[in-house]
Amino acid sequence: MKALILVGGFGTRLRPLTLSVPKPLVEFCNKPTVVHQIEALVEAGVTHVILGVGYRADVMETELKKHEERLGIKISLSYEDTPLGTAGPIALAREMILEDTERPFFVLNSDVVCHYPFKKMLDFHEKHGREGTICVTKVEEPSRYGVVVYGDDGKIDRFVEKPTSFVSNKINAGLYLFNSSILERIEMKPTSIEKKIFPAMCGEGELFAMELQGYWMDVGQPKDFIIGATLYLEHSAKHRPDLLCKNESCLGNVLVDKSAIIGRNCQIGPDVVIGPDCVIEDGVCLQKATIMKGSKIGSHTWISNSIVGWKCTIGRWVRMEGVSVLGEDVTIKDELYINGGRILPHKEISVSVPNPAIIM
Repeated sequence: MKALILVGGFGTRLRPLTLSVPKPLVEFCNKPTVVHQIEALVEAGVTHVILGVGYRADVMETELKKHEERLGIKISLSYEDTPLGTAGPIALAREMILEDTERPFFVLNSDVVCHYPFKKMLDFHEKHGREGTICVTKVEEPSRYGVVVYGDDGKIDRFVEKPTSFVSNKINAGLYLFNSSILERIEMKPTSIEKKIFPAMCGEGELFAMELQGYWMDVGQPKDFIIGATLYLEHSAKHRPDLLCKNESCLGNVLVDKSAIIGRNCQIGPDVVIGPDCVIEDGVCLQKATIMKGSKIGSHTWISNSIVGWKCTIGRWVRMEGVSVLGEDVTIKDELYINGGRILPHKEISVSVPNPAIIM
C-alpha cells in the first residue's frame, strides 16, 4: 500500500527554523514531523511512501534514507519544478501510485500532527465503498475555516467557506484515502484539491467524512507548533506516560532526551520538550517551550511560549517569551529580554528585543 505526503515549498511560515532545515525535517517533540507520519503509516500497512517535494529535495533524500532502511520500506521523492497546489502533486506521482491499483492510497499534508487514525480510515473506506475518504476534526470557531457538512453515514453534502452562521463545526483535517480512480479527475497543473476536486466528488456522492478522535493541529507556524506540542504531550501522558520525564525538576508533561543535562533547582514544565545534547544550567525555568538539539540555556534564564533552534547559546538571566523563535546557532547575551523575536540563524544578540521583530 502507498501514501503520498504533500511537503510543498519553502516553509516560510515556520521561519527561521526552515532556513536551516526543510520543514518536514524540523523536529516536533524530538522527531521530524514527517517521521511521526511515516511511522504511523507503516503501522497501518503502508510499504511505499512518496513525498511531493519542491524545496531542498537533496537534504530530504539523505535524511530519509536512514528511516527507509530502519523501517524496511521504500521512500521515494516526487519533484515539483513549479508549485502544483494540493492536487497537482497527486497527478505528478501518478506512475508510482498506479503500481498498485488494487489498494487505496493515503494522501496527507506534512504539517498535520494528531493520533493518526490510518487503520480506522481503511476500515471506514472499505465499508462505504466510494472513491474518497477525508478526515475531519471539530473546532471551536468554525467561522475561521471552511467547514464540511455531512450526514450520519459520513456522506459529504457540501463544503461551506468561513460560514457566518452555524452549519457545521467540522473542518478538513488534511488526511485522505483515495481509490486510484481519483487520478482520472486530476490534471498535471496547479490545482486545489479542496476547491476543485472535492466539490466534484461530493456532487457525485463519492466523498465521505470520518471524524478524527483526539487531538489535531497544523504545526506549520510557530504559535501552532507550540500548541501542537502541548497536545502531543497531553496525549502521551494518557497513552504513553513512559515517554515523559520523571525528573524532580519536571512539572507536568515534559519530554526530555536522555542525553540532555539538567542542572539543580530548575523548573521544567509544563509542556516542555528538550532535545538531544542540550544543557540546562542551574535555576532555569522553562514552560511551553521547545529546546532543540545541542542548545545551552544559561543559569536562571526564564523561557516561555518559545522555540529555541539547534545549537543556540542563551546567556544567564535571560527572559524570553511571546512566541519567540531562534534559528540555528543563535547566541543571546546575558540579562536580555526577548519578546516575540524571530532571530535568523548565526546571529549574536547583545541588546534586548522588547517588541516583536524579525532580527536579520
